[in-house]
Amino acid sequence: MNKDVKLGILATLKAKPGKESEVEQFLKSALPLANQEAGTTVWFALRLDANTFGIFDAFAHEAGREAHLSGPRRRPDG
Repeated sequence: MNKDVKLGILATLKAKPGKESEVEQFLKSALPLANQEAGTTVWFALRLDANTFGIFDAFAHEAGREAHLSGPRRRPDG
């Protein structure tokens, strides 16, 4: 287990009816961005049910978390 992880974010997204595939594609497109962030230790996206998705990411320090939150991303239209 990586003992350097000190902070995490768990977010859920609820897709509007008919927009589930757009949210799924948004999450798939976000992985390369998260992988480029030096301060992001792990980044996971998951589907919880038909229209609920989740993102979990973890960081060793506050600076990494702040860099992630202020970094480039786009919002899904779902």
